[in-house]
Amino acid sequence: MLDLNLTSTEWMLHDVLAEVLEPPQAVDYLRWATENIVFSKRESPMPGPYNPERFSYFTEILQALSPEDPCRIVSLAKSAQLGGTVLANIFTGGTLDLDPCDFLYVHPTEDNGRRWSKMKLSPMLKGTTALRNIFPLNSSREGGDSVMYKERKDGRGAIQISGANSPASLSQVSMSRQVQDDLSKWETNSAGDPEKQADSRSQGYEFAKIFKISTPLVIPGCRITKNFEAGSQEHLYVPCPHDECGEMHTLDWENFAEHLDEDHPEKACFYCPSCGQEIHEHHRPKMLKGAEWRAKYPERKRFHRSFYLWSAYSLLQSFERIARSWIDAKGDPASEQTFMNDVVGRAYKATGEAPPWEELRDRASLSEHRRGRVPPGFVYLTCGVDCQDDRVEFQVIAWGPHRRRAVVQYGVIPGHISDDKCRAGLDALLKQGFRNSYGRSLLIDILAIDGNAYTEDVWGWVRRHPAARVIMVRGRHEEHIPLFVQVKKETNKRGEKVHYRKRFFNFATSVLKMAFYRNVRKEDPEASGHVLFPCDLEDEYFRQITAESRKPEKKHGFTVYRWVKDPNQNNEGLDTMLQAEAAFVRRAGPQRELLDHVWAGLIAERECPPEEVQGDLEDLMISPPPVVASKPVSTASDAPVDDPQPQKPAPAAKQPSKWSRRTQ
Repeated sequence: MLDLNLTSTEWMLHDVLAEVLEPPQAVDYLRWATENIVFSKRESPMPGPYNPERFSYFTEILQALSPEDPCRIVSLAKSAQLGGTVLANIFTGGTLDLDPCDFLYVHPTEDNGRRWSKMKLSPMLKGTTALRNIFPLNSSREGGDSVMYKERKDGRGAIQISGANSPASLSQVSMSRQVQDDLSKWETNSAGDPEKQADSRSQGYEFAKIFKISTPLVIPGCRITKNFEAGSQEHLYVPCPHDECGEMHTLDWENFAEHLDEDHPEKACFYCPSCGQEIHEHHRPKMLKGAEWRAKYPERKRFHRSFYLWSAYSLLQSFERIARSWIDAKGDPASEQTFMNDVVGRAYKATGEAPPWEELRDRASLSEHRRGRVPPGFVYLTCGVDCQDDRVEFQVIAWGPHRRRAVVQYGVIPGHISDDKCRAGLDALLKQGFRNSYGRSLLIDILAIDGNAYTEDVWGWVRRHPAARVIMVRGRHEEHIPLFVQVKKETNKRGEKVHYRKRFFNFATSVLKMAFYRNVRKEDPEASGHVLFPCDLEDEYFRQITAESRKPEKKHGFTVYRWVKDPNQNNEGLDTMLQAEAAFVRRAGPQRELLDHVWAGLIAERECPPEEVQGDLEDLMISPPPVVASKPVSTASDAPVDDPQPQKPAPAAKQPSKWSRRTQ
């Protein structure tokens, strides 16, 4: 007879009741972090267990995220690389372990979510003792363990990873805890505002927690800045390190910048607003021990606690490095935006309006620079080309040190980019030289042609030329994308994979427009980023480069900011300007500046009389070569005119150069 040992029903009842009636353990995220988070050398310059003293400013934020704090929303506007991901991981892992529930983690896109799941979440689940035995982590990726969804073995909770660009992943789920990561990069999706969609997923829970975290981008329109301003607006106060003072104050960027000696960034420091004494980097550990968060609006803490933190408080960032980053960025609006976002942790105020076109025209009319010529001090040539149904329009820009640019030529080549005559005109443009004041004829160094429309036709012409001289580009309007990134391959209309072999690039048009509209206002010709216009451009050109503005639009009931073109005005002048700048970025990199020795080599090579010229002044005053275009911007005749006087040459540097192949 088979003897079976059956579990007692009474024992099962007692076991279940014991589990139900046992008081839940306290949710202490700080203790959980110190017991479970260990940084490797690959992850952090400070490897080892999580040390609360190194991240003392996170303690109050972790307490705000705990169930003990009544607030529903916690927002953190911060600098980049400040440990925000660690903070979000502690909240995520600690919740899954100590406070089992359904958890939602939302990234800007589903691709971002998949990458985070594979590179951050899975290693944390496998490498953390408290989580290793809770989740199955099988290799089949079925049921409770997939890239975008992971469920506890006991069924008491799960984590779903979603993308703000996918309304389907933000619907039909209810979550009591969630992280909204990189919030400033979220854009409206086909169903409307993804932030409202994500917030609604926790609507059914009275004591939900929503953690919104991001580095700011551009205002107006920055989501994390809007959230910070809607909350308690808490800043980190530290005591003056000098014993005779000890007054509490914040480390403000304005304080730092005001006293910065750009010749000695190693001496960068703050000054105490109370006693006026210097506060150096070695004082920081002492100050952080006495730091405390203070709210501008404490009455809002019950519902929404918002925090602001920037690099000056972090032990991972030196004062000198902050100073050098600012010195490198200063004067270039695009670089200044990156600095303010990533280092200072503030949104950059956008220049959404161009100056009046008449103002630019009147300033240009006073210039001695004329079309078709390369003015002194500008030695590197790029060209932007925009394709239309019946023509291509081009603009040649000469670049000089300190991101200064000069418009050399603007013109039109009739015909479609697929036409042989049109392609022959572009071929001739690449062979055409533009005369400088030394009598040298400079070729275009890099030409960037728009590949957004007529992509296959454009690619057919681009691939006939060396990749070092001709590239295809496509403008992207998103404000959070990288300035310049390679497009490796795409599928054409016939479903075929096209490999572009480092010849096709996306560039951030919004960033370049904001920078251009700030630069174009600069009247000092020596100012970084100054734009020099010829005196003989027509009014239509200036109307075109000022044809767009950044305006709010209602989309699915949510306000978004878009660059809008005047419906009565063409904008090819602005497009070709940005494409020419994208060509320069291809050569100079995201900082859009060549090294000093490279500029010196270019100047030495190009701003000196050619060998065949014997120094006769009349030889140096020859007319510039004819423009390829049959028409300039408008239909009026505008052939290049000889300068009555040669322009005063700038002193030439004496360093050798390797750029002779770009000169004739």
